Amino acid sequence: MALFDLSVEELHEYRSESAEPQDFDAFWSKTLQEAREHELDARFERVETGLATVDVYDVTFAGYGGHPVKGWLKVPAAAEGPLPLVVEFIGYGGGRGLPHENLLWASTGRAHFIMDTRGQGSGWGGGGGTADPVGGAPSYPGFMTRGIDAPEHYYYRRVYTDAVRAVEAARSHPLTDASRTVALGASQGGGITIAVGGLVPDLVAVAPDVPFLCDFPRAATLTDRHPYREIGLFLKTHRGRTQDALRTLSYFDGVHFASRGTAPALFSAALEDQTCPPSTVFAAFNAWGQEDKAIEVYDFNDHEGGGPYQEAAKMRWLRSYA
Repeated sequence: MALFDLSVEELHEYRSESAEPQDFDAFWSKTLQEAREHELDARFERVETGLATVDVYDVTFAGYGGHPVKGWLKVPAAAEGPLPLVVEFIGYGGGRGLPHENLLWASTGRAHFIMDTRGQGSGWGGGGGTADPVGGAPSYPGFMTRGIDAPEHYYYRRVYTDAVRAVEAARSHPLTDASRTVALGASQGGGITIAVGGLVPDLVAVAPDVPFLCDFPRAATLTDRHPYREIGLFLKTHRGRTQDALRTLSYFDGVHFASRGTAPALFSAALEDQTCPPSTVFAAFNAWGQEDKAIEVYDFNDHEGGGPYQEAAKMRWLRSYA
């Protein structure tokens, strides 16, 4: 796919028209307060993997509603700590995978916590193991319209809450240094990273790659590629509910979390990305509240973005922060 979105010059000037709810902060304060009424109950069980350079812990903690959420904590073998902490969130449809997958960040000498995404983990990779026990109103297959009838019911309310609790769980382990915590992820994981960046005030850095879940009003009408297309297909059947759906989505739009971001940030975007169009990524980047921010742009790439080149860029960049 050739370039289809705004020019690079226009991208740097673009601002989203997503309307921020007046009670946005109150909604999220209440949501997190309710979650914290449940004990975090973070449990770390060492697992045998056959790896010589990395130790792995099977993690369970209480997320939204006190529901059990899984994760992996990976640390350099025989580490004494406390170590800088990288908390990673996963792309759409994937799960935390198998213990020997995704060893990059532990290999850099950091502690690496990867959160399983509730209800997902059956689309690619090594799978996941976290259920989403909350039901909802009728929705289009996928996750984008689950509970879209009201912000209180929406699927990503649970996911974003799990993500904040994942940071708290990872920080509770004695090998991790809570004062040097980084959040990162790609695609859906990038969108979750932006939400965490707006909800957790003391991160030292965030790195969302080709982030999803940003600028819903534009994304839902600009691209016909899934997962955003799920919204349009839902509204194709449920005629006349567009404004109600956009109101719900506004509580979960990365643009509004970005304006509350206080940590240094490294974003990435790809100009041929039809899954997460570059203007929706720049909407969040341009709104990011911390002046110490940068974005890597990959001219001829689709949703794979920078791939290993962006990993290298993040490793270089993070040396200044954690």
